[in-house]
Amino acid sequence: MDLGSLKKAPRSGKNTKRIGRGQASGTGGTAGRGHKGQRSRSGSKKRSWFEGGQMPIQRRLPKFGFHSYGKISYQVVNVGSLDKIGKESEINPEILQKAGLVKKTDHPIKLLGNGDLKGKINVKIHAISKSAKEKIEKSGGSVTLL
Repeated sequence: MDLGSLKKAPRSGKNTKRIGRGQASGTGGTAGRGHKGQRSRSGSKKRSWFEGGQMPIQRRLPKFGFHSYGKISYQVVNVGSLDKIGKESEINPEILQKAGLVKKTDHPIKLLGNGDLKGKINVKIHAISKSAKEKIEKSGGSVTLL
């Protein structure tokens, strides 16, 4: 057996339609292109992004980014960086701003659990991660959400 002797299995494929080979073929005359119109003529081209005259997708879509109005962007502070504050018993956004850990007090602040805590502290903050809450409570402190 060699490649020259290979044949298709019986009834395995359909013959391709021979277009433009006379009226008896079923696609003679206009060769399946119909009468008149853009695609009926030889040499016709349509760019792949052409949408038939409707407003193209690249003109309908916004060009510069997307802003989700429901998104809350937090200022992030880690538990390990609370040691920079010193011997404060209660930590709130104003104290975090004085220590230079956040820039603004009117933007929400989230406390994350990266780092270790060395003392008992009470925290008043907008949001907190599960691991940060566990570390504060393990050291004997408490968390209050604003």
